[in-house]
Amino acid sequence: MRRLATERTGDRQLHRANELDALTGILPLERREALAALLTDEDVATLKHLAEKGMGPHTLRALASDLGYLEAWTFAATGLPLPWPATEELALKFLAHHLWDPAEREINPGHGMPNAIAAQLKTSGYLRVKGPHAPATVRRRLATWATLHRWRGLEPSFVTPAFKTALRLAIRANTRPSTRKSPRAVTRIVLNRLLATCAPSRLVDQRDRALLLTAFASGGRRRSEVAALRVDQIETLPPVPVDPRDPHSANLPCMAIRLGRTKRSNADNGTRVLLIGRPAEALATWLTDAKITSGAVFRSIDRWGRIGLAAISGDAVNDIVKRRCTRAGLDPALFSAHGLRSGYLTQAARDGVSLPEAMQQSQHRSVQQAATYYNDGERQMGKAARLAWR
Repeated sequence: MRRLATERTGDRQLHRANELDALTGILPLERREALAALLTDEDVATLKHLAEKGMGPHTLRALASDLGYLEAWTFAATGLPLPWPATEELALKFLAHHLWDPAEREINPGHGMPNAIAAQLKTSGYLRVKGPHAPATVRRRLATWATLHRWRGLEPSFVTPAFKTALRLAIRANTRPSTRKSPRAVTRIVLNRLLATCAPSRLVDQRDRALLLTAFASGGRRRSEVAALRVDQIETLPPVPVDPRDPHSANLPCMAIRLGRTKRSNADNGTRVLLIGRPAEALATWLTDAKITSGAVFRSIDRWGRIGLAAISGDAVNDIVKRRCTRAGLDPALFSAHGLRSGYLTQAARDGVSLPEAMQQSQHRSVQQAATYYNDGERQMGKAARLAWR
């Protein structure tokens, strides 16, 4: 009987693995077997349903990752699968295991996530951090947990005033410093150093130059948006004057990029951002010299200079930024693709561009998030922090 049960379990896992094959373009292939062992048939059906309904691949990948972690943690902590609906007690245990005080842990070894549970999660590859989790990660996983409840037609029992109070207090007590996706912003000075490493005669350099300028000047586009950019999203507009107040001013080339689906918007909202001058020239040169008239804008290039047909990945965009930093003599550990996004708003503040105008180009929906980068640049140029400079 035990052998028969084992064979049935193996058959179910194989079935789930085959079902996940349909999502290989979205979920990481190397995690397929691990996810098939952890997720239930209902979990896989939910993911396939969301993919068919058009949920963005990056959102779905994050959701699957969170679901896999919740399943793995629940089994490690309780020895049982993730229950639906989850109890408030289980959610409180999740808080206690992920938001804890390192100073208290030194006094009380039982504080926080037990070592046995942490070891099990690390062995399975689901726990990669030391110490408490970042509050943003905990919030996101709890939000995913609640969302999955509602997609199953259930109401999460842990979304209560008492639990929200416990979460707020746990986050307030958390001493883990927040970190940015890119420790340093790619401002205009940094951008120009990266561009100086791009030779005008090589296709790979033309691509990287166009990519960097497009990502920065279009408002600091996310790396996923840059990677997914297609020719049919680009529109060449009439030239615009260098000085709009001078009718006899020289003209600059101008392009519009229709953003399509982004992290915060759908494909049908008609949002456009502009490229004027040097970025428009670089993008036009790349498309012309690479003979790209349709499909993906930014593509892989092999060692012999042959251009692929498929779009590069978001990770490849990040690799390009870091590779150019290395060639420019900058520490690649201090910069990432997200530095183009934060760098755009930082530079806007330094150049005196108003926050609402900068947000029209960056397409930040949250004034608070945009102002984080914008205010850093504005404060550096302001007088408030300079009162005792001499």
